Amino acid sequence: MLKYLQSYDTKLQAQVQQLIDNETLGKYLLSKYSKVHSYASDKALYGYVMDLKNASMKGGSPVAKVMYDTKIRDVNAALGTHTYVSRVQGGKLKAKHEIRIAHIFKQMPEPFLKMIVTHELAHLKIKEHNKAFYKLCEHMEPVYHQLEFDLRLYLTHKEMFGTLW
Repeated sequence: MLKYLQSYDTKLQAQVQQLIDNETLGKYLLSKYSKVHSYASDKALYGYVMDLKNASMKGGSPVAKVMYDTKIRDVNAALGTHTYVSRVQGGKLKAKHEIRIAHIFKQMPEPFLKMIVTHELAHLKIKEHNKAFYKLCEHMEPVYHQLEFDLRLYLTHKEMFGTLW
């Protein structure tokens, strides 16, 4: 069973299963995504996220913190999180946005990192996963859905055969 691909068409799942059976899924992924990004520290990740935010989102809420999170282990449940922390400071209510990216993204190709960062940045404007949310994701990253699919392929490969990068 291809748990990361359950919502996709059965014909597409059959094609993926054939790649798995032929042990060519890894080769396919490596042909598209050959090298790992260089944003290994939380500071570098923060700069990457801010550059992407500034390039693709006019205005929007500021992001106070961005980090790789080693506590995000269940990749089936979440690959990143966006939290909104409200605090009272004096007589004012202050809100801070934090983005946490699963630690596995430290050793992945930049397009996969961009996909998850795009997803979390979209949550700054739209909280739910609805049509408007995915339209914003596509505005920020035109091949968002292809990257999401390829990431699901990688997670399938990782579970069955181990890491590629």
